[in-house]
Amino acid sequence: MASIYSFSARTLSGEEASLDQYRGKVLLIVNTASECGFTPQYAGLQKLFDTYAARGLTVLGFPCNQFGKQEPGDAPAIGAFCEKNYGVTFPMFDKIDVNGANAHPLFRYLTEEAPGLLGLEGIKWNFTKFLIGRDGNVVKRYAPLTKPESIVEDIEKQL
Repeated sequence: MASIYSFSARTLSGEEASLDQYRGKVLLIVNTASECGFTPQYAGLQKLFDTYAARGLTVLGFPCNQFGKQEPGDAPAIGAFCEKNYGVTFPMFDKIDVNGANAHPLFRYLTEEAPGLLGLEGIKWNFTKFLIGRDGNVVKRYAPLTKPESIVEDIEKQL
């Protein structure tokens, strides 16, 4: 049976990284975009990472260009944007698809484990968030409208 730790993804620097390296941590996995109305959530995600990293939280960002073509840049441009505008220091991965035939296997797994509204698996927009417990199981899925600061209580329960 698959678990969160059986997946890997390419980082913005082009290296293949196994999610097994995050075993035992609480994860917040987010599909992101640089030109979205929700892009300011990067600041809230970074604040969560800054506040809770020492207690075991890691935020993982996965840029996606499937929604309104709001992530047009390549990996260097995405990294520069996130660092310059939001001071992002949490791990960011290379651009992926989260829906459809070319969806990254990690997001296929996440959406199967935590379907959205009305049981629909597909991701509806940028900044959909998945909270993963220390055991590697999906705890909860959050809609793009859910601001990072509003899930602090759920994160603290997992820490």
